[in-house]
Amino acid sequence: MLRIESSGRQQLCDGMNRRRFIEVGSLSAFGLGLGLSGLLKHEATAAESGTFQQQSKRSVIMIWQHGGPSQLDTFDMKPLAPAEIRGPWQPIASSLPGLDVSELCPEQAKVMDKCSVIRSFSHGNGDHWAAAHWMLTGRLGANGSDRAPRQPSMGAVASHLLGPRLPGALTSVNMNDGGFGYHGGAWMGVARNPFRYGEFSYGNEAGRLPTGDHKSFSLSDGLTQDRVMNRVALQNQMDQLKRKIDTFSTFDQLDDVDSQALDILMSGRTREAFNLDAEDQKTRDRYGEGWGEQALLARRLVEAGVRFVSLNTGYWDDHSNIKRGLDSKMPRHDRAVGVLIQDLADRGMLDDTLVISAGEFGRTPKINGNAGRDHWPQAQSILLSGGGYRHGQVIGSTNANAEYPTSRPVGVEDFCAIVYRALGLNVDDTIIDPSGRPVHLLPSGVVPRELI
Repeated sequence: MLRIESSGRQQLCDGMNRRRFIEVGSLSAFGLGLGLSGLLKHEATAAESGTFQQQSKRSVIMIWQHGGPSQLDTFDMKPLAPAEIRGPWQPIASSLPGLDVSELCPEQAKVMDKCSVIRSFSHGNGDHWAAAHWMLTGRLGANGSDRAPRQPSMGAVASHLLGPRLPGALTSVNMNDGGFGYHGGAWMGVARNPFRYGEFSYGNEAGRLPTGDHKSFSLSDGLTQDRVMNRVALQNQMDQLKRKIDTFSTFDQLDDVDSQALDILMSGRTREAFNLDAEDQKTRDRYGEGWGEQALLARRLVEAGVRFVSLNTGYWDDHSNIKRGLDSKMPRHDRAVGVLIQDLADRGMLDDTLVISAGEFGRTPKINGNAGRDHWPQAQSILLSGGGYRHGQVIGSTNANAEYPTSRPVGVEDFCAIVYRALGLNVDDTIIDPSGRPVHLLPSGVVPRELI
């Protein structure tokens, strides 16, 4: 039996265990069964129901900094401010004239001419769960005392409306879980949850999303590829018999989808994307281990046709000893992001791939009594590259202490509009909510004119 494994033990509403829900099933005369094949059927249905898929050739790599990164210690440094404001690191020049970044970010400094930094991103919600839900879905809903996701993520909406960028690929992949659980489908259902890779959950406050993971690409129950292909041959013979009494195109469609599922499991582009050993050693060395290796995987997944990849790097909620925290994780994050952007550019992929790095809010301008920074939603710096946008610029500004925007404020719905537009979607496009009513992808939101 071929399975997509999941560690979740919860039951679905019909009593089916989540582990069983994502099982591909035996390759019997009745086909591949529920799971990856079913996921592809959903995506095929979405593609047939609209014209979005034919309009969009772009993908998104969302690098999510769970907990909230500090604007003052990355892209909005204030070297003339008092020590308790400016922090312990020095600014360095970047490839974008006039933009200095933290000395912790040398790899990102090299590619700033290919990026836009929004310094004036701002909203008013300092609750981790409420802010993360808002940014990842475009709508408020969850909060710290009621944490369940209320709305589908942007990745889930892309899965629903667009499907994968190339036929037979996965639509969305989420690396390292992300902690809050808002990368999933919510009321759109388990089929819209991203495929999971990586074991770091960074707090795992909301529990893991029920979904398949990278162990899907192994054969279980003693099956060899020869035995699988023998079963496929038997299935094909039985299907030929069924077609003789079927006057419609049902089986033709099932054959196409099941072939895609089998291709992914056995030898397809998506399965091969997970094989990092196929990458040349020089490239692997550039990315490095850990998050760097996962950033390389993100690039390979996009090449294989995946529409939306989320890469969660670390836990950025540094209420105490921010120097120790950022000295540890920022160089690894910086290498992953900077090398990814340069690699995409070198391969001619950057224009068709939006890379975006953000968390749910920024950090307090003044370092607290525990040598850390607290929640500060009034100002945050967001990094963008690629996606068909105009780059090599800084958008907006903050006051002398990076407390609030002084020009060109950008809000949450604007952030989501940037992501959707890169995918060929508009804020006024609609989906059908659980009550059967059409709703816009976002209640509002405008892409900053500087990017267009």
